[in-house]
Amino acid sequence: MKHDSGNVDLVVSSNGVKLHRFCPSNREIWTVVGKENEHWLDLGLEYCSCEDYYYNAMEKGKQCYHMKAVQAAKEQNKVEIVQFDDSEFPSFMSALVQDLV
Repeated sequence: MKHDSGNVDLVVSSNGVKLHRFCPSNREIWTVVGKENEHWLDLGLEYCSCEDYYYNAMEKGKQCYHMKAVQAAKEQNKVEIVQFDDSEFPSFMSALVQDLV
């Protein structure tokens, strides 16, 4: 668990938790810049796009460190908010999906 704590602290202290807000719809996409990649999260579904999500959440009932980092960043008010126009949503999502492939 100490390993997770270190990762969470590093992500939060390096401003790795980002909230991408699209206006005027107010759609939100959360991303966390991890050790090697950027992962997207759906907080309502408690889903993360990282590989550990399936192992931790699905099999063990635990959260990955990306989810923990979002919670910690929200508590510490260290979320970087990035504003976009709704017209940018399709290209943003396309780029996000391409990063996963």
